[in-house]
Amino acid sequence: MAVHDYTLGPINIIEQLFPAPELADPGLKFVTYLDVIRHYTASSLTADCIGDPKKNKVLVGTDSGEYRISIDCDASLETLTAFGERHAKILDSDHAVKAIKGMELLKEMKVWNPMEGYPVNGSPTDGKSKWSLYPPLGLNVVGQKGLLMMHYPPWACLYKATFDNAITMNRWTQLLTCSGIASEDISRFKTIIDINPIAAPGSGESEYPNDYFPIMMASAFFDGAPDRDYIKSMLELYLSPPSLPKDSKYTLPLLICGSPLYDPQAPGWFRTAYPEVLPQNKNGTPQVNVLQTGTFKIRPNSEKETPYMIANHMIAAGVTWQCTDDASKIPNVLQYEAQDMVAATFLKIYAENPNIAPEDAKKQACQRWYGDPNGNCAPYPDDENDRQTLCALAQMDQFFNPNPPSPVYTFAEAQQRCKDAIIPNNPCFGNIKPPTKQED
Repeated sequence: MAVHDYTLGPINIIEQLFPAPELADPGLKFVTYLDVIRHYTASSLTADCIGDPKKNKVLVGTDSGEYRISIDCDASLETLTAFGERHAKILDSDHAVKAIKGMELLKEMKVWNPMEGYPVNGSPTDGKSKWSLYPPLGLNVVGQKGLLMMHYPPWACLYKATFDNAITMNRWTQLLTCSGIASEDISRFKTIIDINPIAAPGSGESEYPNDYFPIMMASAFFDGAPDRDYIKSMLELYLSPPSLPKDSKYTLPLLICGSPLYDPQAPGWFRTAYPEVLPQNKNGTPQVNVLQTGTFKIRPNSEKETPYMIANHMIAAGVTWQCTDDASKIPNVLQYEAQDMVAATFLKIYAENPNIAPEDAKKQACQRWYGDPNGNCAPYPDDENDRQTLCALAQMDQFFNPNPPSPVYTFAEAQQRCKDAIIPNNPCFGNIKPPTKQED
């Protein structure tokens, strides 16, 4: 057992980075910011696999105008010290505080929450449109093994005070599991940097009829002058955790998530931020195509290159899938599943071989899930179990309960359906075919 105390940051700053206690589900019983900070800190310890979640003790108090944290758990003092130092660093003026500058500018220009006071979807949890600054709270602090770049966090995450309750993360967990990542390591592959760090209604329940978080918003307010270049500052920090070996060729890998048919803003921002390092089409337009991979430097003077892959938004398959005659292109459901499994496997490969070239990691992942090293074809894995996995994932996406959002079938049930199908592992035929109304 070890005990470690550290200063998190000034009260007036920290209370802008954590959501107000009254915004959370009343069932969480948050009364003050002390409760909020305690909850998210404990969640980060769990994500980092530090101590026993049932026995960890996190105390939060204030002293001399600052929040202070005390952690008592079954871990080494060295581990807790590294956690505390990085936790405070994430929330300091060189990192998350830059999001406050972006928020202030949004408010100054009167473009903060343009639909305030009106509902923008049918979710009873979301209610009327509301926005709150929401950096990656409760996620990994020191233990991540990869990073996800996404668009913005749904209000449901803030309400339940966890990213893990979102259907997007539930599906991502299933993909990581199917890639072969051990259950105890899954949390290390779920850390997110949103290009717009603002919790708001819409994602995972009902999309905005208009996009209130466009690419230019991220570029202007969270990737601007040095005092508000939030995105790149957070990328540099999270992609180089304390555990990254100094002699490592690369930083941790980055998945840039956004399907061309669903929520493409994160790849769009990446294209505007790094056009010079991206491949171009015949017209000279920089490309951010799904399964495209390569390396880039976050800043010109960054010490290491970052391997990246463009991936679908994790929930895209469940929203825009179709049963089509061409399984080599989305929105065909099997193409979606194969692309998503390649993305999950890409991270797994880097966890096992951190110095592998990204194109080689992609070839390995594509060979497994397509039976082809390039993935420019209909997926047909060499292994029968992997073919069954793609079909089972498709069944989970095709048969879905809307309220609460969840698959009708468990993975095991979906596997059995695919095994017993008239044409085994064909999710669009015969006795396991989805309802006709979904095939438009």
